[in-house]
Amino acid sequence: MTDEIIDVWMQQPNQRFMAQPWLESLLRWTGMERTAPPLPATLGAMDEAGVRVGLVSAWHGPNGVLISNDEVAGLVAGHPDRFAGVATVDLTDPVGAVREIRRCVRDLGFVGVRVVPWLWNLPPNDRRYYPAYVACVEEDVPFCTQIGHTGPLCPSEPGRPIPYLDEVLLDFPQLVVIGGHVGYPWLPEVLSLARKYPNFHIDTSAYAVHRLPPELVEYMRGRGRTRVLFGSNYPMVTPAQCLKRLDDLGLGAEARELFLGGNARRVFSLPV
Repeated sequence: MTDEIIDVWMQQPNQRFMAQPWLESLLRWTGMERTAPPLPATLGAMDEAGVRVGLVSAWHGPNGVLISNDEVAGLVAGHPDRFAGVATVDLTDPVGAVREIRRCVRDLGFVGVRVVPWLWNLPPNDRRYYPAYVACVEEDVPFCTQIGHTGPLCPSEPGRPIPYLDEVLLDFPQLVVIGGHVGYPWLPEVLSLARKYPNFHIDTSAYAVHRLPPELVEYMRGRGRTRVLFGSNYPMVTPAQCLKRLDDLGLGAEARELFLGGNARRVFSLPV
């Protein structure tokens, strides 16, 4: 594959992350072990699919840090040509969250912020997110979130796009938001937000591309070609598994290039 590929949803888990009880359903579906993949395996999975750059996220939940921002920073520092960092924050510490976003962007060079609503069981219009949104706008980085149902055995309702994300996009017209994991079973709501708000984007993480909903593929082929980004959700799904039947999408040359890397490079302001 000769296309430049940027994977916008990855994580390099540690054993603390892999020990979480909510991973049980994902481990059952994927056949993964509760063992963190070594870094060479991650790089090998990227190389297998031709992924040039992976956006690797930290994780923080109500019970504390799972993958710290500093762990991600160390990974990026060791392989700056292969990884870019996505920060996370503690929603219960709004002032600390703002300071942490500033530190991660200004000092560590992170390119985005991610908070997963199902992990907190808080929809994105909850007041505890709002300081982080302001910091993202001020630091000019996207806010990444999860939309749709959850693979982990946690409530899916926080991932419903309307009314929760709709209200955020109304309140913060300058905030760039990327909704990961496609948004099933609420695809009409997802696509309505994408048509309504120019700063809302979708990433295809957790889906093999041949399993993407037909209405999303149609959107990618046409007016939505600048609004959909490739993501894998590695290590739960590898980039190669996601892209195995890429040609089945029937994307034109421009739409394919934008989906695989061009949109991510623009939205996350990645260096050329």
